[in-house]
Amino acid sequence: MTDSLLTPKSIAVIGASQTPHKVGYEILFNLIDGKFDGPIIPVNPKATEICGLKCYPSLSDYKEKVELAIVVVPPPAVFEAVKESISCGAQAIIIITAGFKEVDKEGLAMEEKIAELCVSKGVRLLGPNCLGAINAHHNMNASFASHMPTPGGISVISQSGALCTAILDWAAQKKLGLSKVISMGNKADLGESHFLDYLANDDHTKVIVGYLESISGGENFISIASSAASKKPVVIFKSGVTDAGGKAASSHTGSLAGADIAYGAAFKRAGVVRADTFEAMFDYAMAFAMQPLPKGDKVAIITNAGGPGIMAADAVELSGMTVSHLTSGHASALKERLPKAASVANPIDVLGDADSSRYVAAVEAAQDDEGIDAIIVILTPQAMTEPDKTAIEIAKCNNRTKPILVSFMGGLDVKEAREKLINHNIPDYPSPERAVGALRAMWEYTSWKNRPQRILTRFPVNRNRVQRIIAKHIKTGRLQMGEAAAKAMLGAYEFKIPDGELVSSRADAVATAKRVGFPVAMKIASPDVIHKSDMGGVKLNLAHTAAVEDAYDLMMMRIKERVPDAKIDGVYIEQMSKPGVEVILGMTRDPQFGPMLMFGLGGIFVEVMKDVTFNIAPITFDEAMQMLKSTKSFSLLKGVRGRKEVDIAAIAIALQKISQLVTEFPMIEEMDINPFMVGEIGEPSTAADARITLSDDKSLEVK
Repeated sequence: MTDSLLTPKSIAVIGASQTPHKVGYEILFNLIDGKFDGPIIPVNPKATEICGLKCYPSLSDYKEKVELAIVVVPPPAVFEAVKESISCGAQAIIIITAGFKEVDKEGLAMEEKIAELCVSKGVRLLGPNCLGAINAHHNMNASFASHMPTPGGISVISQSGALCTAILDWAAQKKLGLSKVISMGNKADLGESHFLDYLANDDHTKVIVGYLESISGGENFISIASSAASKKPVVIFKSGVTDAGGKAASSHTGSLAGADIAYGAAFKRAGVVRADTFEAMFDYAMAFAMQPLPKGDKVAIITNAGGPGIMAADAVELSGMTVSHLTSGHASALKERLPKAASVANPIDVLGDADSSRYVAAVEAAQDDEGIDAIIVILTPQAMTEPDKTAIEIAKCNNRTKPILVSFMGGLDVKEAREKLINHNIPDYPSPERAVGALRAMWEYTSWKNRPQRILTRFPVNRNRVQRIIAKHIKTGRLQMGEAAAKAMLGAYEFKIPDGELVSSRADAVATAKRVGFPVAMKIASPDVIHKSDMGGVKLNLAHTAAVEDAYDLMMMRIKERVPDAKIDGVYIEQMSKPGVEVILGMTRDPQFGPMLMFGLGGIFVEVMKDVTFNIAPITFDEAMQMLKSTKSFSLLKGVRGRKEVDIAAIAIALQKISQLVTEFPMIEEMDINPFMVGEIGEPSTAADARITLSDDKSLEVK
């Protein structure tokens, strides 16, 4: 059905206008001016002819079937126009008209009514409140944008019609071809997932670019976006970021997570290249559309000025790529082609008076060297520089085996040279940093495409035990799970748990301490005391009977003073965990993308530095390891200043077990294991404390 929207054989404009600059006129004019090859049917009861075409008082007066109907009538008349379009055979409808869910509840109700009608009849709907759609390869400008783009390989989907027009203007200025431009508006029916799926299989689309403010159906989006990204680059600029679900989170994980983090994790999982700015979206689109992907991360920098070369080298290293030198043979050969003062190190400095031949020599050497994966070329305009000729000669020697990204820095002196580069499919950027940013996006996409096959580990667990614990809490209405119950659930999923017991008297506390063995930890057990340490509800390293008795009395007194209305279940006595590195593992359930796993080192690394990383469950062992490696504090796990390396694999496995637990039990809303004590390699790692919050949504219960 999307074919009827983007490659229709006939188009009706319901609400066509005789008045220039009105939307109904501009859409009709664009269809005619774009040389759409098929019947165009204007509909307006007050006109007999518009733009030289016969105009019909109603669509039903046109005796042939219409494949695509474009509705540009006032909001109260839209439903009847849609209804008539369907009766006249329309298989797709674009509603340009605004004034629906973006305005008020009545508008939302009407939008839903229109969408339900279209779905019931098997008709696809774009909009309402949109710019329209353009297919440059089909000569179809079914929009009120000002001009038709040159046919090319970049397709655009956008929730903002205004940004569609900005992209069209940018492409025209850059002389860059576009394939499809689709303004989704309110997404009453068709949304980003539909178009990603369609464009992934579109032969005219080489790169998919998107501007999104929201995503519908997060888990489905990840699946479709991943499938699309496996075929071609998908670049998305996401705006409108707020806290996930607007909820007040009780766990560390929930308080640190947000919608922006969820989108970032989802995009990373799906292989979507995320642009942080509108400018970066253009930069990445050009690079992907014009150049081959790099096979590795080794970058050669060619420059005629030292400062910009250093800027590029810094940007490459900061991006995680490598500034790589030419191998000795290629370096020696290049040295013979350059003046003695030139440098064949990296950056390769061809000197300020470089003509086009020096640039060609350096580009050819880098292209031929197997130790180089990508090339950044920088030119600053000086008295002896040949910008235009250099641009042409670089294009001629480009064998397209490696990406070449160029930064011709300056203004008027390099204006024509930049145009020549773009005309020869070599992307040019105003600064070295932006060129490197685009190259980094290409390398990250290459890395995603070359990722190991996703193999999920299924651990042998006691699901029945977990189900019984959850059912008991749901029955009593207690969504905040105590430490004892939380640890019992973790134990059922093969976590090592310190020996412990929930007790309700001083005597039982002493008896349990003697049973598990000193020293012990004592923690208050209360659904009303979330942050136990802050309320005096945690005592550690109690080494003898008297210490347990004193701690029990003091804890009960303080809790009653500080949280007088708290319901006290008792205290949890457990054996002290062996010393190790404290990390925090957690999960919070994002309303769009489902369970998000978190990892971070304990203490200031979480509380102050916010040095944490997230990923969408379920995860593989490799993905868990990538979570650990992406934190700034990862080096501490590897061992520094005489400390031995801890069991990093144990952390990755623990994350996998959490992933399995929260995937199998959607009732788990949030959880923390804080701290998870990680021992050295060969030593056990234990869940020293745990907190789990359940959802009150009964539909999520596992039957």
